[in-house]
Amino acid sequence: MAQEFVNCKIQPGKVVVFIKPTCPYCQKTLEILSQLPFRPGLLEFVDITATNNTNEIQDYLQQLTGARTVPRVFIGKDCIGGCSDLIAMQQNGELMTRLKQVGALQ
Repeated sequence: MAQEFVNCKIQPGKVVVFIKPTCPYCQKTLEILSQLPFRPGLLEFVDITATNNTNEIQDYLQQLTGARTVPRVFIGKDCIGGCSDLIAMQQNGELMTRLKQVGALQ
């Protein structure tokens, strides 16, 4: 169930962020990404606490990405890490490059 839930969200050309709404790092990630000119439908924040499988989802994210913490940011099928990784990519210009490469921006 958790595996299917996660796998159906992660798609080429789309940015998906697995979050918990009370997490300050998730809120910062949401703030950063919400300021960018995404094409409609290509940025999705997935609240894993809205499911009955939060722990199972985090276990699967650990299996998939090496970490079970949130946020887990996926650009296309690639997990780039969490909030600090996103900030580092934003600062060195890699974030915009990757988003343009997958066609997620307007």
